[in-house]
Amino acid sequence: MFISNAYAQTAGAATEGAFGSMTWMMIIMLVGMFFLVIRPQQKEAKKKKEMMDALSKGDEVVTLGGMLGKVVRITDTHLVLEIANGCEIIVVKSAVSTVLPKGSMKAI
Repeated sequence: MFISNAYAQTAGAATEGAFGSMTWMMIIMLVGMFFLVIRPQQKEAKKKKEMMDALSKGDEVVTLGGMLGKVVRITDTHLVLEIANGCEIIVVKSAVSTVLPKGSMKAI
């Protein structure tokens, strides 16, 4: 009926081992999340920043809203796009989703 001290100590030692394995499991999960979620997002952000830095006058781009245009002027934060002959719009630089190959707007 009474619980012996040896039994209580054994149970305590067993929980210490479980805590150690749980700690390792959490570390492995965090490392896995880094490689599956955070690292690809960082690569994508770096790629987008390189694309924004490489924009120049005359590039043909697609905005996030789906508008096609040719870059006329560039400032630090904005672009002026010519979407038709004589029709220019101002968009935020971060709204550019894709840079098209040269001459792709002529086919449209």
